[in-house]
Amino acid sequence: MGASGITERAAVVGVGATPLTRSSGRTPLALAAEAARAALDDAGSAPDEVDAILSYHLGDSAPATDLARELGLTRLGWHNDMHGGGTQCASVLGDAAMLVATGQAATVLVHRSLNGRSGRRMTGLGLRQGEGVEEQFTLPYGLAGPVAQFALVARRYLYDAGLGERDLAAVVASSRAQAADNPRAMRREPLSWEDYLREPVIAAPLRRADCCQEADGACALVVTGARRPAAQRAPRIRAVVRGGRPDLSRLDRSPDPGAVFSAEVAPRLYAAAGMRPADVDAAFLYDAYSFLVPRQLADFGLVEPGEMARVLRSGGITAQGAAAAGGIPVNPHGGLLSEGYVHGLNNVAEAVRELRGDGVGRLPGASVALCTGFGGAYGSAALLVR
Repeated sequence: MGASGITERAAVVGVGATPLTRSSGRTPLALAAEAARAALDDAGSAPDEVDAILSYHLGDSAPATDLARELGLTRLGWHNDMHGGGTQCASVLGDAAMLVATGQAATVLVHRSLNGRSGRRMTGLGLRQGEGVEEQFTLPYGLAGPVAQFALVARRYLYDAGLGERDLAAVVASSRAQAADNPRAMRREPLSWEDYLREPVIAAPLRRADCCQEADGACALVVTGARRPAAQRAPRIRAVVRGGRPDLSRLDRSPDPGAVFSAEVAPRLYAAAGMRPADVDAAFLYDAYSFLVPRQLADFGLVEPGEMARVLRSGGITAQGAAAAGGIPVNPHGGLLSEGYVHGLNNVAEAVRELRGDGVGRLPGASVALCTGFGGAYGSAALLVR
């Protein structure tokens, strides 16, 4: 994924999405087809121009071959259903860019579809033999699902960083404020400090408001060669990296429980892109939990750790308040905390919209967007440029 491999050789020429709901009443395949058709219409492409399909899933989505049939494709080349959740939402751009750069495909359709609220949810783990057998040693202590697990990470990080509840509340309040003008957002009401304290604790220090909005829905992107006429004004994929630290992948054995993927991935991303933190105009951070926003802002060098509380509490991560507070716009559509949870691909779609000038935040002059994908010790990140 270095600068010599994919740098600006591919562009995201179309985005599409379904409404986000708590009960779609439809199959993941139907949702995927709707989002895919919308993305192709946005790109000005016909379905039969697609010669590659990529998706990622946790056993809860529509296979690429099923989507190809649903769209009426007469042929399909490279296709891949990658196992994984949040770690994939940025790196799937790299997979698409590699297909384009190596001539394996001319038009790549990327999608994520799930009934994440009414269907399969990520809030429980069962005891079983075989794969996952070690859960029998952690489940009795309450580590049932991602919220309880990452609450451990949040607690340690907040302690080390000198942050607390007011800072988490500030992240959520900024998310809600920016979602207020987003018709796709599931949560658009303001959140005061008093309202935040009334939110039930799910796994300390994470309250309900600190957790993303589980949703039914789908999102899709169309990626093609940057030199094609359709890509002349489309955001280009500058660099993508993926990775992490295996020694951090088990929370009960981690030497640094407060660390996540971003400390490992950030320097590699900037090196691959030939860029610095100061070049980034907006951040589309994977915010499944509120604490991940300051954690990533620090790791990617976008806010100094000593300034973090001041920036957060002064609205410095909103499009309206970033300049005055010395911060940076983060998820101007509301992100996963307020818009909804499509395993991060909706954040990438909004980054594309913002760079081409038709996003919710309408960020003036934004030309470089950071997108991230989180999975604990592993993750991915991409830089898109206008």
